[in-house]
Amino acid sequence: MNNIEKLNNVLQFIKDTFVGKDEIIDLLGISLIAKENAFLLGPPGTAKSAIIRQLSNCLDGGKNFEYLLTRFTEPNEIFGPFDIRKLKEGELRTNTEGMLPEASMVFLDEIFNANSAILNSLLMALNERIFRRGKETRKIPALMFVGASNILPEDEALNALLDRFLIRVRCDYVNPDLLEEVLLAGRKLETNNRINIPLIHPDEVIALQAEAKKVDLSSIRKSYVDLIHNLRSTGIKVSDRRAVKVQNLIAASALICGRQEAILSDLWVLKYIWDTEEQIEILAGIIDNIIEKEESKEAHPQAMFNKTPSAEELMKEVQALTNKWETGSLSFEEQNVIKDKLRYIQTRGNWIKHKEHRQYVSDKIEGLWQKILQTI
Repeated sequence: MNNIEKLNNVLQFIKDTFVGKDEIIDLLGISLIAKENAFLLGPPGTAKSAIIRQLSNCLDGGKNFEYLLTRFTEPNEIFGPFDIRKLKEGELRTNTEGMLPEASMVFLDEIFNANSAILNSLLMALNERIFRRGKETRKIPALMFVGASNILPEDEALNALLDRFLIRVRCDYVNPDLLEEVLLAGRKLETNNRINIPLIHPDEVIALQAEAKKVDLSSIRKSYVDLIHNLRSTGIKVSDRRAVKVQNLIAASALICGRQEAILSDLWVLKYIWDTEEQIEILAGIIDNIIEKEESKEAHPQAMFNKTPSAEELMKEVQALTNKWETGSLSFEEQNVIKDKLRYIQTRGNWIKHKEHRQYVSDKIEGLWQKILQTI
């Protein structure tokens, strides 16, 4: 089994474990091969840390470092305390055992709580994979950093931190229709035995990262340059540095599909370089319009997965819920299920591209909410 097959087996195992999280897991696989950092935006309880923990468990011999940052987090908690024995000898050395500088996989929750005391060291670790404290400098073996938060930063200093995460992806609650599958998968996860999970060695991941550097991007370079110009003209900031680094994501998409040459559909990764939530729909619209022109069996599955909801399909779902509510013979639990599903449809409806269709669906949803309120 080659390294690509090993990694795909790992990713599939995690997808089977975490229902409805395929998009996030595929993007983590892309980040891992590209050796770029990923940022997850979403509320607590959406399995962010559990997914990273499982991915780390699949690294044969790899070390995981996971930490919830607060405003009062000190450098010692992240990088390790000073080595007392060395300090007695007059030498400032950090004891990094079990800390970030020795980890293969790093997950920093509530990343934007980082204070000024650790910010500079954290920025250097994220960008250059280097830990520096005083005269002490050492390389960090991290294959990938993952940050998470339920909000985006407003402070300019913290925007520099967000900029170190090339991929940004929303991590929301799963579709209510999948709740039963989530419960079953959750029980299975609690009884999983590490012996049964697929593994990939950190050295094999490093080999994939080196192989990704050799992927030929020449066939899509003109389309990529045109796309960057297009994004900049729409107000989406893509610096020269980010434009260069995104090529790593494109190459990773090709390699994980077993190709040594990028194709047009590999540009799907650019849907995840947004700075604000408002840009998510804009990026999806622009990039889906480009990659829809190419039909290839070699494309990454996420490239052909258009998440933009269909107004017609949402209307069918609203009508089905309306019909069910109007039967009038629902238990308290069944009423709550309908309310939960309606909230989910309402959220999806906000992403409908056509303004009139979006308003029509919104009116129908509001109509059902009125009927629900009248019976409470």
